[in-house]
Order: sequence, then C-alpha cells, then structure tokens
Amino acid sequence: MTANNAAYTRERALSLLKEWTESESLRKHGMAVSICTEAYGRREGERLGLSGDEASRFAETYAVAGLLHDLDYERHPTPEEHPFVAIAALREQGWPEEVLHAILAHADYSGVKPESHLDKALFACDELAGFLTACALVKPTKSICDVEPKSVLKKMKDKAFARAVKREDMTMGAELLGIPLEEHVANCIAALRARAEEAGLGGCS
Repeated sequence: MTANNAAYTRERALSLLKEWTESESLRKHGMAVSICTEAYGRREGERLGLSGDEASRFAETYAVAGLLHDLDYERHPTPEEHPFVAIAALREQGWPEEVLHAILAHADYSGVKPESHLDKALFACDELAGFLTACALVKPTKSICDVEPKSVLKKMKDKAFARAVKREDMTMGAELLGIPLEEHVANCIAALRARAEEAGLGGCS
C-alpha cells in the first residue's frame, strides 16, 4: 500500500471481518485466503525488486484483499448483494480501489474481470483455500501439515468431496497466474503450513 493508504492495514481489515462476520468458519476462510493471497504478493514483490517496507506494504495489500473479500457474505450471501454491499461500505471508508477491484473480480458474476496480479491472486486463492481447509479437516490431525499436493489433486476429481467448491475456479486461477495447478496447490499449502495455527489448521512441528 502507498503511504496514503497506510491506515488501511491488515489489523483494520481483520477487525472489520470480525465485526461483519460471526461465523468462525467464515472468519477462518478469510484468514486462509488472506494467507495464500499474501504469499503471492510477496512473490510478486520479489519479482518487481521491492524490498523492506515497500515490499511489506505491497504484500499487505494482498493480505487485506483476502481478509475483506467475503466481508458481507454472512449478512448478504445472494449474488445480488455480495460483494456489492461490502464494496459500497469499503469505498465509503476510503479503502484502496485496487483492493475493491480485486474483491469485485473474485465474483465471476460481478462483471469485473481479474486484470491486475492482485486480482488474479485473490481469484486463484479463494476456492483453493476453501478446498485445502476441507482437505485438512478430514485428516485425523485436522492439520494442513498432513495435506500433500497430489492428494489434493486426487480429491479434486471426487465430486462428492467439498462439492460446494468450484473446481473450475481453482483450475482457472492457476491459469491466470501462469503456473501449473499442482504448483499453485503446493504454493498455497506451503503458505498455510507456515502460518497453520493462525489459519486454525493445526500446528506444524
């Protein structure tokens, strides 16, 4: 984020998520998407040659988009309202337009297409983070540390497993990022393992 957007931090975004969302599972989903999206922000920052505070602020924009992407889903779950109610509220509060654009672009019915790297990363991580959470929760340990990319790809073919998760969005997300699906899955698993307790997905020793 630029200096002008310094007030729009992940802490403020997390506070908003908790204010708008009572469901623990939805809060955890927001955190998981944020962690995965932020990891891509860090990668992109490195590619752009950013360092220090500049790199941190850049990645924080990705983290914020992840935390806020489903802000209104609990209160306004219909396609007529989600994510448009949240966008109106966030715009009134002055959140950066790049974050709002990414939130709109994650909803394939919004009419807004993923354009920036942030847009693409958020879209790519949304469904996958949910699917990885489901994969972790069926493990005896309920830990992301016991989830491997190949087993995730296998479960993707099982239409009865986590059936609400759109497989085509996970595939399209990897395509948007220009990487193989297995690499995308591995990247997100690694990001979640690094912050497993924060994501509510067990601890990794």
